[in-house]
Amino acid sequence: MDYRELLKQINNSMEKLDLISARKYIEQNLQLVSDYRHLLRSNARALFDFLRSEKDSGREPLNRREMTIIYSINRYASAFDIRGLKLLVNNYPELLMRQEIQAYLNDDALTLLESMNVIQKYQEPIPALQ
Repeated sequence: MDYRELLKQINNSMEKLDLISARKYIEQNLQLVSDYRHLLRSNARALFDFLRSEKDSGREPLNRREMTIIYSINRYASAFDIRGLKLLVNNYPELLMRQEIQAYLNDDALTLLESMNVIQKYQEPIPALQ
């Protein structure tokens, strides 16, 4: 695919708010998009920068199954369904061990999971005294 056609597809996908397609185009052609980043519109450029930083940090992106589990955790926590929440925690402990997962949890889920000692409360690092 020609780089002009690729960038046009990415920009059109972003215009239509089809983030999934735009993400696939960018991830499959990361180096090519990086070379012609300046030709992307600002919203597409922001998505590219985010995907690039995620890849550079070495973190694995969440897949659809993991996002569904997080959605269910949030839903159970909002409804205060402790039984359903415990079931998910017991079935998917490896997912909850990931530090970046806390960014996807709502306040109810964070509070309940912290009280169940499933996750640790995220604390900002204390700056060193000089």
